[in-house]
Amino acid sequence: MNYRHVFHAGNFADVVKHTILTRILAYLMRKDAPFRVIDTHAGVGLYDLKGAAAEKTGEWVDGIGRLIDQDFSEPAKDLLAPYLDAVRAQNPDGGLRFYPGSPLITRNMLRLQDRLMALELHPVDVEALRENFAGDFQVRVTHVDGWQALGTHLPPKEKRGLVLIDPPFEERNEFERMTQNLIKAHKRWPTGLYSLWYPIKDVADVDKFVALLQASGIPKILRLELTIRAPSDPPRLHGTGMIVINPPFVLEEEMRTLLPLLADVLSDEGRGQWRIDWVAGE
Repeated sequence: MNYRHVFHAGNFADVVKHTILTRILAYLMRKDAPFRVIDTHAGVGLYDLKGAAAEKTGEWVDGIGRLIDQDFSEPAKDLLAPYLDAVRAQNPDGGLRFYPGSPLITRNMLRLQDRLMALELHPVDVEALRENFAGDFQVRVTHVDGWQALGTHLPPKEKRGLVLIDPPFEERNEFERMTQNLIKAHKRWPTGLYSLWYPIKDVADVDKFVALLQASGIPKILRLELTIRAPSDPPRLHGTGMIVINPPFVLEEEMRTLLPLLADVLSDEGRGQWRIDWVAGE
């Protein structure tokens, strides 16, 4: 499948992915020490939900479109606040016209001492990304293959932070490539926090990916998944997953609060399911 961000901005997978992202960032902010976020496949940063690409699929309607006006009770309301605040920050006049990708969601939470490295290979997208962060001294936009950058940008000088890996899945062997590059990155920075997004379309492919992770020898691997419908034949996107390496100790509990609610809001006719388990422990 081709999961270039612009066609799927704000869909159910983005909602889950970016909710997890903000919970990780909120944890990093508990300490005053600076941190760095490295976004390996950053996209353009900001998406027009009324633009041609987003209108072509309309996926945001059943994603952020369902969530933005939900009235959740505590503690879910507080846990979702950083994500929804980042979305609302791009729509200051109200409504829902623009959706921030992971670089802008991250930027919305950075403190003065923190930094973001936004990496993008697509030549058109990287120029749009540069425009969206023009003059921002806390963000460095680089035209580079995010996979290659994992070998040259780790560890960051801050020694704290997150590597967000969110590829477009344009290649058939993307799961294998993701695992191989994660192993290389982890050897360079074993204490780093890594978050890897993946689509759930073919369950067998996901099972093979998890088996590769288990065989990698990397410890502390948490899996978070949400599906909005049952698998189909032929396969279609029916779920979204995140692998988190060295997860914050509060993340599992927070997502046990949020995933059931998100499954209920985002699923087709109440058929949503969620999963949290440890692919590898200590």
